[in-house]
Formats: sequence, C-alpha cells, structure tokens
Amino acid sequence: MSCIDVIQTYGLRSIGLGERLLPRSDFTLCDQFVLIGSGMLWNLYFGIAALFFGFFASIALACARNVPNRFIRKPADWFIFVFRGSPLFIQFFLFYQAFTLLPREGLSLNLGIVTLTADTSWLTRAWAGALIVLFLNTTAYAGEIFYGALRSVPKGDLEAADAYGFSGWKKFRHITFPTMLRLGWPAYTNEAIFLFHATTLVYFSSFPARQQNGDALYYAKYFADKTFNPFIPYPILAMYFILLTLMVVMIYGAIYRRLNRHLPSNARRRLRPRIAMIR
Repeated sequence: MSCIDVIQTYGLRSIGLGERLLPRSDFTLCDQFVLIGSGMLWNLYFGIAALFFGFFASIALACARNVPNRFIRKPADWFIFVFRGSPLFIQFFLFYQAFTLLPREGLSLNLGIVTLTADTSWLTRAWAGALIVLFLNTTAYAGEIFYGALRSVPKGDLEAADAYGFSGWKKFRHITFPTMLRLGWPAYTNEAIFLFHATTLVYFSSFPARQQNGDALYYAKYFADKTFNPFIPYPILAMYFILLTLMVVMIYGAIYRRLNRHLPSNARRRLRPRIAMIR
C-alpha cells in the first residue's frame, strides 16, 4: 500500500471515516504519521473549541472579579481558586463520575401541562464531557490572566477617558478592554499552548472518544505497544505538537501585533535612501 493509499484509508479514521481496522503488522513510517496525524484532529477540536468559548467566559469572569459587589465577586474568586488549585487530571475523573451519576433516561422537568426530558448521556462522551472540563479549566486560568491585566490598566488612560466624557460600556469598549487584551495577551498565548498540550490527558481520562477511535496519543501508544519501540511514534507525536505550537505562536503573535499596531515601536520604518555627498 502506497503512502497515498494510506492517507485515503486512514486519514480521517479518528472521526469515523475510512477503514475501521488498524494495520496489524509491517508498520511503515507513513502508517504512523498518517494515523497519529488523524488523531490530532481530536486534539485540535478540544483545543480550538475550549479556547473559543473559554476566551469569552474568561473575560466575563475577569470583569466579575473586578466588581465591588461581593455576591458577584466571590463566586468568581472561588471558581478560579478551585479550577486553578486542583489538577486537571483529577477534574476529568470527577466530572466523568458526576456525569455518569445522572439518570440514563435523562433529567425530567415537570411543567404541569407537559413534562420535558433532557438527554444527559452525551455528557459522558469525550466530544462533550472532556470539552466541558477543558473549557472550565482554561476559563479559570485565562480569567486570572485577564483579571491581572484589567487591574494593570493605567489609571491615566481611565482618567483621560473620563475627561473625554467616556463612561460605562463606551469606556470599557474603547479603553479598558483593548488595553486589558494588550497587557494580558502574551500570558494568554502561553495558556493556549498549555491547553493544546493538556488535550493529551483526555486519553487517560474515562471519557470515551467517538466510536473508540481515539486521539493522537491513542495511536502513538498503539504503535509503541505493537512494535515495542516507543522511539518512533512518540517523537512523531511530539513533532506534531511542536508544529501546532508554532502555529499558535504565529497566530497569536499576529493578533498581538494587530492589538499594538497603533504604537510607534510597531510601525515599520520606511526605507529612506540618502545620497552620499563626495567632498
């Protein structure tokens, strides 16, 4: 089987498309690259979805921590404390056990006239349950990052906004929020990298992947167990994550430059040729 055939056969196996049976012997480098790369689709799904929803939730969490009302501030403080203080690996197991305790037939809500039943079985699957855990975890860490950035917004900027008559939502949108993003974005870039790396923990959790096809670590371990040689599949897996990290750094770096485009230090210097005068 050529490498093109391997890509067509196993390229999308992790999401249930293509050949169901894994190769049993005569493993080639193409087999390992393709199958481990196929499993990376799950890691990308977990990381991108958790970052997307966690970004907006973390902004709300940071703002909640900054309000004077203790009934809003204290729940945000405890949320961040719990999810930053406990290991992510333990959170996976606790949430899985909590989801499995829900009734198999779903939760029933009696409205008097009609009874609504909400299906809960999907919460024990990796695509939903593991994503919820990663979302809550990154929300807590990013919320602390943006809270620190929010507290670091220069008072002079806020006083200037007050002098120009900005107040409320207008002040937050044009002054506070952009400055908070600029200050917290480098640390948030590191959180994004750590989150993508943390997606490998889903393999060790109890959440089953769709059709038991598994993520990248699942396939790397499969090849390591079959060949008794971990020095090929695991470096391939590490290479994929290194490439993923480079992509995150490039994308988040471009966003950071966009956020700071108005600063003089980020303006490109124009080439100004000067004629050398001969004396």
